[in-house]
Amino acid sequence: MSQNTFGQLFRVTTFGESHGPALGVIIDGLPPNLAIDMDKVQKEMARRRPGQSKVTTSRQESDEVEVLAGLFEGKTTGAPLCLVVFNKNAKPKDYEHLREVFRPGHADYSWWKKYGIRDHRGGGRSSGRETAARVAAGAIAKQLLSPLGIEVFAFVTEIGGCQAKSFAKDEIEQNIVRCADPQAALQMVEIIEEARKQGDSVGGVVEVHGQGVPAGLGDPIFGKLDAQLASALMSIGSVKGVEIGAGFRVAKMRGSSVNDQMSENGMTTNNAGGILGGVSTGEEVVLRLAVKPTPSVSVKQETVDKTGSARSITIEGRHDPCIAPRMVPVAEAMVCLVLADLYLRQRALRPDSLE
Repeated sequence: MSQNTFGQLFRVTTFGESHGPALGVIIDGLPPNLAIDMDKVQKEMARRRPGQSKVTTSRQESDEVEVLAGLFEGKTTGAPLCLVVFNKNAKPKDYEHLREVFRPGHADYSWWKKYGIRDHRGGGRSSGRETAARVAAGAIAKQLLSPLGIEVFAFVTEIGGCQAKSFAKDEIEQNIVRCADPQAALQMVEIIEEARKQGDSVGGVVEVHGQGVPAGLGDPIFGKLDAQLASALMSIGSVKGVEIGAGFRVAKMRGSSVNDQMSENGMTTNNAGGILGGVSTGEEVVLRLAVKPTPSVSVKQETVDKTGSARSITIEGRHDPCIAPRMVPVAEAMVCLVLADLYLRQRALRPDSLE
């Protein structure tokens, strides 16, 4: 499997660069006759697109999705579905001064060491803009999962050390940081704006919930559901850690407390995050991901160039002072891609188990 392809039955391959002509995704393995609402796809893209608020990059992209193949009269045909987004506001010349210099915290150096060549224009494939293709694919996966009663949603729980204290699902899309606590959201905005004024950035925590996930998804040993979810989320740039269920808190607990007791109505707690033995239990899937501060900051930094010579740089241009709010739809997309793939695999193995 190539580094650009994800999944086994529900397979997605993304392509394109941050400042190239376009980005896109090819989705193979979609069942035929699946009705696709492209307005819903566009809605997901709008949640991820740049320039949507004062706490995001000022780059203006409408991220309008065009269907190149695989859709006929609003339904999938069984052929690969190809979606593309053309870059309308790319400014590759803004990165010309970085052609020979490696930006601290970015993939510039590691990509160059691996391939011996790199796209210096905003990071090319390693740019966060690549996630536009993932969100488009995730929006399709959501439409496969929705009729099955599976809903995936995410929200910000922490930014710059400010933690949410309450949860109101309806509040998530009502503020620009996508926090379910409206009071904490106001403080988070202030923290982001202060970091921006100082030419710096802040990180955060995003929590993802999967409701209605049937029991039986995932394979024991090397194909565990939690392993595949962690891999999917860690494949997103800027994600440096993933927790499932109680996560790192289990290290401080006793087994009698960690174990989720079972009753006729289901489990009384959900420390396992809806996954036991690498297989979904039917309880809500709960994950959290740690998002590092955006590495593009205008604070002076020390680095080297391709010759190994010391250089000092300040990074100007259009960058998110905090990537966590725009990470929300991306995290949802990756979880949906995993669940869609595993649903199709379980249906092939034991279709009666999903009735």
